[in-house]
Amino acid sequence: GATVSGEGLALAGVTIEQDAAYWEWHITKPGDTPPDEDDDDDDYDEEIHAVKFGVSTKKDKAFYRALKSAADSGTDESTPMEDGTALMRPIPQLRDGDTIGIAVQHSDLPMVQFLLNGEPLHEIAINRFRGAVYPSIYLPGGNGDGQGGVSENTKGGGGGVVEGDISA
Repeated sequence: GATVSGEGLALAGVTIEQDAAYWEWHITKPGDTPPDEDDDDDDYDEEIHAVKFGVSTKKDKAFYRALKSAADSGTDESTPMEDGTALMRPIPQLRDGDTIGIAVQHSDLPMVQFLLNGEPLHEIAINRFRGAVYPSIYLPGGNGDGQGGVSENTKGGGGGVVEGDISA
């Protein structure tokens, strides 16, 4: 398995080459805690502060330099296509011990499905994508103490298994 902490986009080192793949992310500590319901902070958007799960296409050094430059200049208002998360979905309000399952099918209708603690999240499934994709996770910035983390277990549908250290 792998452990991810910090902030930013992390891709596994191996593409998903088999027809079907499944892996899980185990939450060891949530990132940003949503404000109390009594809090009057109308500007808080929990999806912006949520960890994103899914797949991503391969990124080159220029991509990461552009992201860093945008973040350093304070103009980090990139779209999902620009920040590499177009094939990822946020899952807000994660708790310690939660498990996020990701199922990818490369068939006539390629799709990415998400599960939270074994329950399908049909409303955020991704249909119709093309090309080589990598298991990915995006940890948003501003997660308090920066000590949140997730670990990953993978199971392939007849192909390789994604393993190794992934760092953001």
